[in-house]
Amino acid sequence: MANGQWYPPEWPDRIRALAAGALTPVAPRRAATVLLLRDGADGPLVHMLRRRTSMAFAGGAYAYPGGGVDPRDHDRAVGWAGPPRSWWAGRLGVGEADAQAIVCAAVRETYEESGVLLAGPDGGSVVGDTTGDDWEADRAALVARELSFAEFLDRRGLVPRTDLLGAWARWITPEFEARRYDTWFFVAALPEGQRTRNASTEADRTVWITPGEAAASYDRGELVMMPPTVATLRALAPYGTAAGALAAAPGRDMAPVLAEARVTGDGIVLAWPGHDEFTKHIANGGAPV
Repeated sequence: MANGQWYPPEWPDRIRALAAGALTPVAPRRAATVLLLRDGADGPLVHMLRRRTSMAFAGGAYAYPGGGVDPRDHDRAVGWAGPPRSWWAGRLGVGEADAQAIVCAAVRETYEESGVLLAGPDGGSVVGDTTGDDWEADRAALVARELSFAEFLDRRGLVPRTDLLGAWARWITPEFEARRYDTWFFVAALPEGQRTRNASTEADRTVWITPGEAAASYDRGELVMMPPTVATLRALAPYGTAAGALAAAPGRDMAPVLAEARVTGDGIVLAWPGHDEFTKHIANGGAPV
């Protein structure tokens, strides 16, 4: 039985065009995504959403809340709680302004797409229920980019709780893909008093599921996922609690993973270094195996 690996049918032609010099890679847009965790009876559960099939990128695939970095989060003064920007810069492999923007994107996108806000009045507290009409109005303004995240924090008297985040992995969309992202994956635990909801216009379903169950459903071809999603699920599976996963985050390798494609005489070999399970052999005129 085929697994649920997301595979766009146009990839072989784009890979060949790139190899022939007829395709120029687009610059990847920086992005952040968050594996939101809560403890369940059989270990931690992860919050996942299914992207609408109408989405141009990865339609129908299961993923985590996330999205692109807002340029306004680079230079604007933002209140801060947790490790300093210099620490995050070293952890993420970027400058301090870029680190601020990436971390802000992780917190903002989690709020925009799940209604969960990893922020509080100070470094020792987190906001409670965020489902009221006034909160929803601010969330909608953030989604529409009518309100910057810094403005939102100032209005609410909040600071992002960066200590609640753990940097987990970094993946870059292949060079032959039309829409490319340089994405930092974070883990975070669901704050007490908050609850998730499907707040994203890009998703038609959300689930809380154990990483092992989600990966097994992918293996059976029941859930469609991109390689980074499956890889992060498998990496989470050994941990018995959300706190355990967060404690392990500082030791995770943050070297970016970028797919490699090689055109051979009889087809194409597509591989993700360090993740052999995703290797595809695409015969000329055939389907990937």
